[in-house]
Amino acid sequence: MRQDIHPNYRPVVFKDISGELAFMTRSTAQTNETIEWEDGKEYPLVKLDVSSATHPFYTGKQTIMDATGKVERFRQRYGMGKK
Repeated sequence: MRQDIHPNYRPVVFKDISGELAFMTRSTAQTNETIEWEDGKEYPLVKLDVSSATHPFYTGKQTIMDATGKVERFRQRYGMGKK
């Protein structure tokens, strides 16, 4: 196998910045930030915008858009009824 062609596969901490969920796994993700983990060692940190702790599908706070009702209310409000 050729040397120095594969990315560095190492432990990385992924942290959901809005939900404070953090987990460590092995990854090749590149980052300049680090965090001190529970074992006292420093690991690379990748910040996530959304994870299973904050995604509406997993939290049960999902809202369903009523597009048809909104269109009808708009038409009634601005006098664009069906002709």
